[in-house]
Amino acid sequence: MLRAAALTGCLALTSAYSLPTLASPVSQALRYRAGAVGRQGTNVAHVSMMASSAAPADAVSFKAAGLCKKLEVPSDLLDKTDVFIFDCDGVIWKGDSLIEGVPDVLDALRKMGKTVFFVTNNSTKSRKGYLGKFLGLGLSVEAEEIFSSSFAAAAYLEQTKFKESGKKVYIIGEVGIEEELDLIGVPWIGGGSDAGKKIELKSGYALPYDKDVGAVIVGFDREINYHKIQYAQLCINENPGCEFIATNLDAVTHLTDAQEWAGNGAMTGAIKGCTGREPTLVGKPSPLMIDYIVEKYGCDRSRICMVGDRLDTDILFGQDNGLQSVLTLSGVTTEAKLLSDENKIKPDWYVDSIAQFL
Repeated sequence: MLRAAALTGCLALTSAYSLPTLASPVSQALRYRAGAVGRQGTNVAHVSMMASSAAPADAVSFKAAGLCKKLEVPSDLLDKTDVFIFDCDGVIWKGDSLIEGVPDVLDALRKMGKTVFFVTNNSTKSRKGYLGKFLGLGLSVEAEEIFSSSFAAAAYLEQTKFKESGKKVYIIGEVGIEEELDLIGVPWIGGGSDAGKKIELKSGYALPYDKDVGAVIVGFDREINYHKIQYAQLCINENPGCEFIATNLDAVTHLTDAQEWAGNGAMTGAIKGCTGREPTLVGKPSPLMIDYIVEKYGCDRSRICMVGDRLDTDILFGQDNGLQSVLTLSGVTTEAKLLSDENKIKPDWYVDSIAQFL
């Protein structure tokens, strides 16, 4: 299982990861194949908690009753939470624009003694790159508080001892994955170096590919092209044992604050379509990153709150890992979608933005 202990030492920005061997290093990640992401969270009854007295024995939570409760009294959340895990896109910022009220909320939470982490499915930056973005937006954040799916992909390879295979990785993605693989000394090809490449289709032509590629990592790629898709499918379909890894399956993402843009679900879907393979998912809702946080910092899962803007990644991540959850409407999910009969993934609370935490 990809346990937290497997990730100890992974946060140093200037050194390689140091991950101890576990009996079954891949079982947790393998639980989160692409087909698992669309499933709904388990509907478990929770005893309602009242401030002044114990609840009736048959009382259930809003979530268990299929309802969503808007957070009106911040102390209802703050009093039962020690650790906040924030998604970034749509929660902290949209594109390169900071969402109103975020700095005040983060400062207030820290003054209350709360622990804060940032977990993002966006793989375009490494942890070092994300630290630069936080600082550039005027947010005081420590590198150890940041977890990206590019980091998770590298940590997964380290835990499964990929480097010992002598193989290399083909990357569909951007510099974030490249930098994280460089940190652990895993050779890679593709990525930015394949941007702009074209295939001249003519009789008898076969695209050459590297027989030593043992894994294909697919992350968000604004320069994806047919060459990359074909190269990836050749490696996965023709190289024995080649693994297909996805940093995330987000359908849309926030490249600007003006509209939603196609996310890594589109890139991963292209490779899934031409290989017939389901990817190993390392980003949310995979448990890899939360397992690390819980074990390293000795956190009680019931007192951790996942805050995000996506039902099928952020809120499902919280539900599947025994956390509280808050959906913010500042990102991709509308109140109408949240409250619709079709939606079965219910957070504990929802807010217009995290500014309502104060």
